[in-house]
Amino acid sequence: MALPLSYNIRSLYVRVHVTLLAIGGIALVVAVLTVLIAMAMGFRLALQATGSPENVIVTQRGSQSELTSGMSRENANVLSVNERVQRNTDGQPLASPEMVVVAAMVRNDGASTNIVIRGVTKKAFEVRTGIRLVEGRAFQSGLYEVIVGRRIRDRMRDIDHGRSIDLQRRQWSIVGVFEANGNGFESEIWGDVDVMGPAFNRDGYQSLTMRMRNPLTIPTFNAELERNPRMQLQAVQERQYYEEQSGEVSTQLLGLAGFVAIVMGIGAIFGAMNTMYAIVAARSREIGTLRALGFSQQSILTSFVIESIFLAIVGGTLGCLIALPADGISSAAGGANFAEVAFAFKITPIALGTGMLLAILMGVIGGVLPAFRAAKVPVVAALRDV
Repeated sequence: MALPLSYNIRSLYVRVHVTLLAIGGIALVVAVLTVLIAMAMGFRLALQATGSPENVIVTQRGSQSELTSGMSRENANVLSVNERVQRNTDGQPLASPEMVVVAAMVRNDGASTNIVIRGVTKKAFEVRTGIRLVEGRAFQSGLYEVIVGRRIRDRMRDIDHGRSIDLQRRQWSIVGVFEANGNGFESEIWGDVDVMGPAFNRDGYQSLTMRMRNPLTIPTFNAELERNPRMQLQAVQERQYYEEQSGEVSTQLLGLAGFVAIVMGIGAIFGAMNTMYAIVAARSREIGTLRALGFSQQSILTSFVIESIFLAIVGGTLGCLIALPADGISSAAGGANFAEVAFAFKITPIALGTGMLLAILMGVIGGVLPAFRAAKVPVVAALRDV
């Protein structure tokens, strides 16, 4: 004969202080884990959203990032007119040769950090979708003008539309602010590559991004580049390229989340276990009475495990609710270019689901031993206490 669930709920309500203590401990662990996962997911999603699946990015073979890549202008010009490259309505190839460097700047909190400076042509706005100006205008070719990403504008000191920044002992006017659907480009500063190249003593380019007529031809295109010993270049789908850039950092963030969850989870498990032991001790006479009424050890064991899991579900739900306001919080981490990448925390179903699974696991582990103790309460001794 199984114990009714209402018995467990009433028992928790009677011992409300002990119940709230267990729920609070589990909620805290779940909230911290969910926020850390949201941070890792936000960084990964920001870089995954960078680029288009229709684009290919060409970099130096063996380079780990655009910053460590290099190619000649001659090679970039040759690749731009490849028959696989899509053309615009004017018949011009949709290819964007780009220069990438980093510059030290000061955040709003006074700390110094590296920011990506990207030299592009006007074709970059055609090749890459989702780039739109939200303030000011685009930079003009041949002038010391730049536009800044919205996220980096919000995090850096004195970087805003109408101001100027010092790069390579020259003053560059900030003429616009752009958005890029929240991806990694919003952490960059863009200017005319033909002006930035000489200013930063760059003769060639770091990368070449092209819109392909058929993205399925990218592997074949890359195979041809690998067989060309003169170029020493490689071609990767743009979205895949930037997604791979997030691998190491996002893995470290997820590792941190796992470590914190284990440490705090152990503490929460012991807390839940102590709470359940206290509940068992306070209800020994009730348990003896239930045994005398004909309830089996298995019924009592199951009842107390369910009670512990119920506490965990309530605590996990509360922890997820506590973590929800973290969605959209702006933060930053170092990317593959040794520069800061700004991103927003993302509370995803995966983060919430992981938090709930951890809560249930803590409830099961924290409730099993006390439940065994409850099931083994001697009936005679309990009835004598009654």
